[in-house]
Amino acid sequence: MRQPSCVLWVTSPAAPGAAVPGTVLPPGTIAGAVRRFNPIPRRYAREYLEAAPTLVWLVFGTLAIGVIGLRWYVDRGLAGVSTFLWPLFADSPAATFLGSLAFATLLPALGRPLEDAPFNRPLAYLHTLAFVWLVETGLWTLVALNLGFGAYFPDPFAYFGVIGSHLAFVAAAYLLPHAARTTRGALVFALGCALVNDLADYGFGLHPPLRYDPGMGLAVASVCTSVLAVALAALAFERMRV
Repeated sequence: MRQPSCVLWVTSPAAPGAAVPGTVLPPGTIAGAVRRFNPIPRRYAREYLEAAPTLVWLVFGTLAIGVIGLRWYVDRGLAGVSTFLWPLFADSPAATFLGSLAFATLLPALGRPLEDAPFNRPLAYLHTLAFVWLVETGLWTLVALNLGFGAYFPDPFAYFGVIGSHLAFVAAAYLLPHAARTTRGALVFALGCALVNDLADYGFGLHPPLRYDPGMGLAVASVCTSVLAVALAALAFERMRV
């Protein structure tokens, strides 16, 4: 019987970084790593990340979505925000730009298995931050529009279109752990960035434009989605000691 994809694989406590003697590692698992939960099966990740047409589509598709999103912010006060603060104000474009950059780092490994994708400490920080930003933005959008439900529903674009498109960020994020790794430092860094973003949003009024006053409820929910996004990253990525 095949084992479910969400099984947690651990290394031997007696020999850190080494697989348990006599254990056959599943395909895609690297000795010394902990195999984590990912709702996207590896065979689908291979189809998207190992083939040139789909990977290029991911790189430029996410970049195009970011440009479209940035255009939306232009009409809603972007010009009045310091350029240095744009990544904190325009959350969705920032997430998609990070995602596009993260997918672009996989281009040198085209034609090779996901297990051969490049890995180093800077990439661990980038991939982890991209995952957290994509997931947090998707979850935040779902929460924010439902907290202000009456201001958005039943508008087909403002409610269904925006939620649907932003939940697609989450699906895209879960492709990354199939070809990337994380470290404890990368997770802490991503959490710090997410909390700084929350502070800027609700402490200095840089939250995305909304049709209602967000109040303390959305501020607390935003911190929760930030913490949850980092927790999901910790569960999704193989963590390596580098």
